[in-house]
Amino acid sequence: MPITLDQINTLPRAEAAALLQGLYEHSDWIAEQALEARPFTSAAALKYAMVQVLQRAGREAQVALVRAHPELAGKAMVSKSLTAESTHEQSKAGLTDCTAQEFAHIQQLNADYNAKFGFPFVLAVRGPRGTGLSRQHIIATFERRLRNHPDEELAECLRNIHRIVEIRLNDKLGYQPTIGHEVWDWHEWLAQFSDAPDALTVTYLTEAHRQCARTIELGMKACGFDTVHIDAVGNVVGVYQAQQAHAKTLLTGSHYDTVRNGGKYDGRLGIFVPMACVRELARAGVRLPFHLEVVAFAEEEGQRYKATFLGSGALVGDFKNEWLQQHDADGITLRQAMQDAGLKLADIPQLARDAAQYLGFVEVHIEQGPLLNELDIPLGVVTSINGSVRFVGEVLGTACHAGTTPMDRRRDAATAVAELALYVEQRAAQDRGADGQCSSVGTVGLLHVPHGSINVVPGRCQFSLDLRAPTNAQRDALMHDVLAQLQRICQRRGVQYSLEETMRASAAPSDARLQAHWQAAVQALGVPILKLPSGAGHDAMKLHDIMPQAMLFVRGENAGISHNPLESTTSDDMQLAVDAFLHLLHNLD
Repeated sequence: MPITLDQINTLPRAEAAALLQGLYEHSDWIAEQALEARPFTSAAALKYAMVQVLQRAGREAQVALVRAHPELAGKAMVSKSLTAESTHEQSKAGLTDCTAQEFAHIQQLNADYNAKFGFPFVLAVRGPRGTGLSRQHIIATFERRLRNHPDEELAECLRNIHRIVEIRLNDKLGYQPTIGHEVWDWHEWLAQFSDAPDALTVTYLTEAHRQCARTIELGMKACGFDTVHIDAVGNVVGVYQAQQAHAKTLLTGSHYDTVRNGGKYDGRLGIFVPMACVRELARAGVRLPFHLEVVAFAEEEGQRYKATFLGSGALVGDFKNEWLQQHDADGITLRQAMQDAGLKLADIPQLARDAAQYLGFVEVHIEQGPLLNELDIPLGVVTSINGSVRFVGEVLGTACHAGTTPMDRRRDAATAVAELALYVEQRAAQDRGADGQCSSVGTVGLLHVPHGSINVVPGRCQFSLDLRAPTNAQRDALMHDVLAQLQRICQRRGVQYSLEETMRASAAPSDARLQAHWQAAVQALGVPILKLPSGAGHDAMKLHDIMPQAMLFVRGENAGISHNPLESTTSDDMQLAVDAFLHLLHNLD
């Protein structure tokens, strides 16, 4: 029979501790010490209390905990001396059914890992949804993490241990994050559509992109939205109507396009979480005192065309006609792509929203950074979004023979850009926040030598430049220094350059009232309130131009990596995001 949170809170300490035995492998002291923080308002509060116990215990105790875990498909499994919990988990992942070749490979990985780190490899093999990782996924993760620094790997083991404990506690409580599982599945459902067969890539108005739009449209209708349509720029717009027809509207959503070879959750989490909320409201027959408008923005990433935020930009009246002349790598103009998709360009100006009719904009998003992951906190309240500016450029030198041209006579376009990239790295690192951490970032993400050859000094080099900072003034100072350095580099090297600004976004501080609602929602779930800025750009920063906005971050796995296939989060954290959003909806005036 499942235990209850009430039992954990009210039973004598020894009896409550007995209920929590087996959560941490051969280390029941962690759960027992966490009981000092009783009463717990939620299972999430208990989980975090245990995280804090281990954080305070120090490195020696942490290493001992990792060493208490068995190797995956190791000697303990062969001798059948695993704990019942570990037996169940390794079996669920199929490790008890390894082929001889897989078993031998895992044994070698175990040996190499122990030799490097001095403790066994720990992985939450039941995975982000709790249903078990494939053996191929486990082996690939093993191989990847074997390359980590020892300190980084110890922290990753501890995070995986906390995930193992989370699932074990769920089992003890008889709890399943049912809505979180469904939202997790919806991401898998949408990820079947891609421009590339071997990587998740969905760029503006490709066939995969249009399939995503149609799929989201059908999903919104199934969730109970009153009206659903695809607008003139490809946004999928669903409205759940209020009790009163003349009520104001709360706007939410995020984007469904991706970077090339990206992750499944960037943007899309902010579509599916409010969709799940609407479904729950519709099932319960509940109407809000305001309309809820969910927009799946068609474009945010700027991958196919230079222009970015085409989806959310149109809602604030920022869609420039000259963008229609931009062309993609295949020479297809934006105008042609939109016409081929059946979009009505003449209707774009009508998409601009009247801010007076809106309560504001809220957005849920995966963090895309390491902080929540490092602190083992599932949700974060965003205080502001960094200002940013982007450029695409080209340096022109002289293409010449690599063997016969002396080093002091070269006009190498690529090394000029390489020198610029190093300067961007060094200059951005000079900016520090009040906490002493780097606060500005700069990236040369694209660097291409057209028609390059191994024995030719590059005569052309195309590049991108992305600069971000917490305030517009700091961003502009960074930009001024970088552009001045580019001019100096090119003058000294005898090369020419051209530069085009493709995007500029102001820093967007969160609205105090909406941010307070997110904080109240997080607190109600028993999750510690962590406030943090966003270094990434979001649709919220465009809506900020005309209405108040505030964001909620959801923890990412794998050190919070994003714009990468390793981007991940758990169904438990998705459930918390849905619960927090529902709390906001029920408490917003």
